Amino acid sequence: MSFSSEVKEELLRQVGKSRHCQIAELAAIIAFDGAETENHLLREKYQLLVKELFPIEETGQTVKEWRILELVKMWDAGKKQPRKGSTVNGILLQQMCCRRAFIRGAFLAGGSISDPNKSYHFEIVCRTLGQAEQLRDMINSFEMEAKIVERKKYQVVYLKEGAQIVDMLNIMEAHVALMNLENVRILKEMRNSVNRKVNCETANISKTVNAAVKQLEDIEYIRDKAGLDSLPDNLRAVALMRLENPDAPLKELGTLLNPPVGKSGVNHRLRKISEIAEGLRG
Repeated sequence: MSFSSEVKEELLRQVGKSRHCQIAELAAIIAFDGAETENHLLREKYQLLVKELFPIEETGQTVKEWRILELVKMWDAGKKQPRKGSTVNGILLQQMCCRRAFIRGAFLAGGSISDPNKSYHFEIVCRTLGQAEQLRDMINSFEMEAKIVERKKYQVVYLKEGAQIVDMLNIMEAHVALMNLENVRILKEMRNSVNRKVNCETANISKTVNAAVKQLEDIEYIRDKAGLDSLPDNLRAVALMRLENPDAPLKELGTLLNPPVGKSGVNHRLRKISEIAEGLRG
């Protein structure tokens, strides 16, 4: 089962305690997918909400469609037909808890989340730009940064930040999925941190080795061209110590000298040797 499916399975069992929240979620399901959905998971949630909202119908009598549409303010009583338009009446979405429920219903109807082991991407596909803008603004009322992109004939509201997707799962009350995603994020951050440190250490080692090779080349060139005795005593001591200890870091080289010299002092002397070697080559 995909991560997206796991989230939806969890949300199927999540039903708002308040009647107004149940109405908001039902409105989202109808607006984003319709009452006659072929999605068995969504159909199950739809029927669960209808049962909660119309307990008097538990005798087995089917609830009339117009009554459901009237409840979610999608019924035109004058024309006795469903109200046109893809957005939901704002009066159903005034409270934050209702917005949570609405976003949950919208995600169940048209949403998906990528596998967090691969990438971070949350989206809900909308039928119209108006519907997308209403959903985006609702999500952003929770201090998110949702955006809209056009894809074929649809408008897609999406998030790409891992931290914001975690917050979105919390908003929809998918707490198990939230913990699973957080575990993945922690592991990924640990791996990235280790990789950064390894890469940094590898780069430093490579830099040190390359510098030591260049130092040896310069010293050997001076030795073959002019002899190391041509160097001042302090430079000759460092040159001989580098020849004897080709792999030693600068700090260690300094401790081997008599008297000992600090790392910066050794580096300064080796630079002088390099300049002399370049002069001889020139």
